[in-house]
Amino acid sequence: MFKFLKEKLSSLIKGSKETKDIEETKEAKSLKKEKKSLERAKKEKIKKKEKEESATLEKQENKEENQEKIDYITETGLKKEKEINRLEQEIEEKAEEMEKPDSEEKIGFFSKFKKKFTSKLDHETFNEFFEKLEQILLENNVALSVVDKIKEDMGKDLINIEIKKSDIEEEVKKSLKNSIQRILVNPFDIIEKIKDKEDEPFVILFFGINGSGKTTTIAKLAHKLKKNNLSCVLAAGDTFRAASIEQLNKHGEKIGIKVISQDYGADPTAVAFDAIKYAKSHGIKVVLIDTAGRMHTKDNLLKEMEKIIRVTKPDLKIFVAEAITGNDATEQAKTFDENFDIDGTILTKADVDEKGGTAISVGFVTGKPILMLGVGQNYEDLEVFSEEEIISNLGLD
Repeated sequence: MFKFLKEKLSSLIKGSKETKDIEETKEAKSLKKEKKSLERAKKEKIKKKEKEESATLEKQENKEENQEKIDYITETGLKKEKEINRLEQEIEEKAEEMEKPDSEEKIGFFSKFKKKFTSKLDHETFNEFFEKLEQILLENNVALSVVDKIKEDMGKDLINIEIKKSDIEEEVKKSLKNSIQRILVNPFDIIEKIKDKEDEPFVILFFGINGSGKTTTIAKLAHKLKKNNLSCVLAAGDTFRAASIEQLNKHGEKIGIKVISQDYGADPTAVAFDAIKYAKSHGIKVVLIDTAGRMHTKDNLLKEMEKIIRVTKPDLKIFVAEAITGNDATEQAKTFDENFDIDGTILTKADVDEKGGTAISVGFVTGKPILMLGVGQNYEDLEVFSEEEIISNLGLD
């Protein structure tokens, strides 16, 4: 996860040999222009000096006085010539230094700022940089609304702020890191939430579209609960998809957990109600309710979900989506949150999502945490989402 995004961010921040240093190129051109001006001034001063010497020699009647004038003019001319030579040498050294590649560090986009004095990053230069960053983020499934938020945050951090040019690369990384941290919401601990509830069973309702991995995710979470000595029962609320009940029953057998089910076509709300009733009568701590995969645009299916929520009164409503679907997952999450006020999201197939922007985007559009990531086919492959790990994976820590 985040493989492509990390590589491209690193390339942008560290730069490449082909990237030109715009500000220093301008400065180099300015210095070269100054050098030519000084050379012209030097020639003019020498010619003027020669004319002055000639005129002075012709006009002076007294040899002694004439000699003093010559000495004065010569001395003054030499001083000016030395000063011109000194300035010329400084200009040449600066120009050579700017044109010479750094042997220890690639010349990159941020090299233009690497000086030993402070400067302000203006709007024009910031916008030029962010155009490249925006392209990278969009290519890696970061939603446009998230990109706009990052630009706003980074602009406040960087534009017209005094920053040592030698520190600009680190400041940009820090600003991007801070923006992502503000976007993401740290996940709560599901296990602790379950333990904190007394008496009634803890009910978790799962929903998402077909093929998002809800049923497998439920089985993985049930396995995790069992490992933490928390009893649970599964409700086969997907009574529409062919083989869905058999799939959940098979998972239940493998991990040794009871599954409550009815026939296909049955009311899913009734199945969920039976599972909660079973949990109460058998002292079971958690009820995990599967539901039919429904498109977020289907009104009748959304209304059915409203009925399940009204009857079961779930403690948590978790949206499940595939990380690799990018902007589709983001739009789904936004709609489900608007309709059902989700508590968090679990992203499946995160292990094969090399772009990674979905996690950032879903977190932003819902304002709710990414709770867990599915990272494999085994029951153990369900990891708690970590904001710090995201930052590390992006190379911003």
